[in-house]
This record gives sequence, C-alpha cells and structure tokens, in this order.
Amino acid sequence: MLTVHGRTNSVNVRKLLWLLDELGTPYDQRDAGMEHGVVNTPAYRAMNPNGRIPTISDGDMVLWESNSCLRYLVMKAGERGTALYPADPAARASVDRWLDWQLSTLGPAEKMMFWGVIRTPPDQRDMAAVAKSVTESGACWSIIDDRLSDGRTHIEGEALTLADIALGAYASRWFGVPVGGKIALPHFERWFHTISARPAYARWLGGILT
Repeated sequence: MLTVHGRTNSVNVRKLLWLLDELGTPYDQRDAGMEHGVVNTPAYRAMNPNGRIPTISDGDMVLWESNSCLRYLVMKAGERGTALYPADPAARASVDRWLDWQLSTLGPAEKMMFWGVIRTPPDQRDMAAVAKSVTESGACWSIIDDRLSDGRTHIEGEALTLADIALGAYASRWFGVPVGGKIALPHFERWFHTISARPAYARWLGGILT
C-alpha cells in the first residue's frame, strides 16, 4: 500500500492527504518529524536524504518533495486524476506554474507569519518579522485575488486542480494565523470559502493550526 511518511500538522503532508482523499486512493499515514522523530534515522534518510517530510513510498517507488508527490499521485490515478492535472500541455503547464510559485514565492513569504506566531512562544516572537511576512504574504495573495477577479471558481477555471490544492493548503495559514495587518482580498476569500467546504479539505486542513 502507498505510505505517506509525515506528521499530520505539516502543511505539505496535508496537501497530499487532501489529494488522496479527493482521489479515493487508499494509503497508510505514518507520523514523522518534530516530536515524532524518525526523520534522522538511517532508514528514513535512506528514503529521503534531506530528512524532511513528506516522503511517500509506493512499492519500490520512493519520492520526496511534496509537489512532485502530488503530480505522481494524480498521474498514477489515471482517469481519476485527469481533471486535477490536465493532459493538455498548456493546461498542465498552467497548473505547474502555481505549484512552482508556491515553492519559490508564496512559501518563503508566509513562513515567518506562521512559524513566528503558531510555533513560537509569545515572549519569543519577533513581531516586526511577522508583520513583514504578513505584508509579503498579502502581496502574494493579491496575485491570486487578481487571478480570480474574472469570477472563476478555481485557480484554473471551474474545476479543482492541483493548483487549488497546493495553494489552498497554504491559504489555511493566511486565514488561520491570528495576527493583524492582513489586507481584504474578496475574490481570494470567495475562492477559499469554496475549497474549504470540500469534505477532504475540512478533514485535513479545517482544524486549528499547530
């Protein structure tokens, strides 16, 4: 059986679990990382030399990097994954750019907003750094707000794709971190209400951030 290695409060693990529920793919999830340890063991490092999460194992196939895992899972699902990751080269490339953008631009921008509040004790928080991250995150989400301003329900049109999953997982942080300074983004908020109503999203990303 497909195994997902990684703790369930990791945004990048949650992306995979959300997708797997959407696909109806059976899997085994095993905690790893932070308080669970595991990631520095020789066995885990043999799978993922970075010692990070998630890692998936599927028979002899072992893969790390969460967005690569997303792509693998939908392609393996065949017909079930086609809408989520279109076969047409232009449509697929359009999805891919948002997955790359999440890694290169959005993730770094929002990191301190999340880590500096949710995973840092109050007396140790650098609120100037947090405020900077909120501003930078807002600038990123403004790009998505503009993308959605034509009334489309999802990032790539009217259907859920991997773009929504990769970005939707990170949107849970924008809406879930209790900090001021966030700008109003009505189209982005409308999209978030749509995707967060999905049962698979609610299961894995609908709770309190930890």
